[in-house]
Amino acid sequence: MSLISDNLQAVLDDIWATEQRFDRPSKSVRLLAVSKTFGAEAILEAAQHGQTAFGENYLQEALEKITLMQSNAPELHLEWHFIGPIQSNKTKPIAEHFDWVHSVDREKIAVRLSEQRPATMADLNICLQVNISGEESKSGVSPEDVVALALKISALPRIRLRGLMAVPEPTSDVAQQRLAFRHLRELSEKIVAQGISLDTLSMGMSSDLHAAIAEGSTMVRIGTAIFGSRNYAK
Repeated sequence: MSLISDNLQAVLDDIWATEQRFDRPSKSVRLLAVSKTFGAEAILEAAQHGQTAFGENYLQEALEKITLMQSNAPELHLEWHFIGPIQSNKTKPIAEHFDWVHSVDREKIAVRLSEQRPATMADLNICLQVNISGEESKSGVSPEDVVALALKISALPRIRLRGLMAVPEPTSDVAQQRLAFRHLRELSEKIVAQGISLDTLSMGMSSDLHAAIAEGSTMVRIGTAIFGSRNYAK
C-alpha cells in the first residue's frame, strides 16, 4: 500500500474509534480530505482508495485540479468543497465548480453564489463560517449574528444551507476545545429551533478532531495527516 492510502486508513480508523468512544452512530462523521497545496496525483491516489470528498482553500489551484481530475478520472465522481475565505470577485467560479462551500460569512457572498449557481447543477451546499473564538485574524460571522444570517440565507434559491463551520482558536486543552465546539453545536440548535433544517457541523482538524466528534461534528477536515507536510512555497 502507498503512504497516502496507509495514512487515509489510519485517519478513518481513528474517526471510527472516536465515534464508538463517544457513543456516536457508526460512520456518522464524514472525512473531508484537505488537499490544498497537494497535486492532482495525491488526490487521485486518495480517491483510488475510496476518498471522495476533497477540500480546497485556493481557488485557482483548485480549479486546475478539478479540471485535471474531471478529464483524467471522470469515473471517480469526486465531491469538491471550498473551505477558504471568499472574495466577491471569486464567487462565480466557486458557484460553477464546487459542490460545497464551508466559508460563507456574509449575506452578500451567499446572494452572489445563489445568483451565479447554474440552474443545470444541483443546489450548492452551504455552511456558515462562525468566528467562534472571536479572533480578529479569522473570518466568520459573529455568534451573535449567525441566526439572523441563517434566516436570510435559507430563503435563497439554488443554494442549500446545510450547517455551520468553525476553526476555533488553537489550544491543547481538550476541555477548551470541547467548549468551543459545544458552542457551535448550540448555535446550530438555535437555528434549527427557528424552523431551518440543518444536518452538518463542519468542525475538527487533526489537532482537535476527538473533541469535535465528542461534541457532534459530522465532518472533520484533515490534511497533513493524510498527505504529509505542506510546502507553501510557490
